[in-house]
Amino acid sequence: MKNRLIVKSEKLIMKNVRIKRLLTALFTINFSLFTLTSCGVYSFTGTTLSPDIKTVTVNNFTLATAGGPANLPLTFNEKLKEYYQRYTNLKVVPLNGDMVLEGNITGYDLLAIAPTASDQAGVNRLQITVLTRFYNNKDETKNFEQSFSFYQDFPQNQTLSQNESRLVPKILDQLVLDIFNKTAADW
Repeated sequence: MKNRLIVKSEKLIMKNVRIKRLLTALFTINFSLFTLTSCGVYSFTGTTLSPDIKTVTVNNFTLATAGGPANLPLTFNEKLKEYYQRYTNLKVVPLNGDMVLEGNITGYDLLAIAPTASDQAGVNRLQITVLTRFYNNKDETKNFEQSFSFYQDFPQNQTLSQNESRLVPKILDQLVLDIFNKTAADW
């Protein structure tokens, strides 16, 4: 009697092992199929670039406005290139990329915001505007020309020169992010 129980118990254990193996195999197959059939243009960085896009060219943006630091276009170009290198698998190439960005810095404006009772500005605002032309050489329906603008405020009792070195990098970072989202994340 004892041997029969042991044999039955061993058969039951073997059956459970087979069921676990079968479930594991089914799960693995399901996961593999899901991975293979899911959208091929999604990435965890938020980009929706087509897999056939491998390169990006950032042509030099030029300063087309009065004012602003002399190195503003160079700083902006480098930030743009660096962002694409860091957050995509694209190779930045000097010419003929699958995607091409170019444009002009069209605004570097100091604005008086929040007027007070004494006709003074309560806050000053530095605003930078960039006209961007984007060409997708793999899908021309994605091409666009658009102005992007962002600003940072600073107290009215301070000058622009006191704040410029702190504000300009923040503004450029946001402009780069906005342009990236429009071109690579399709937002």
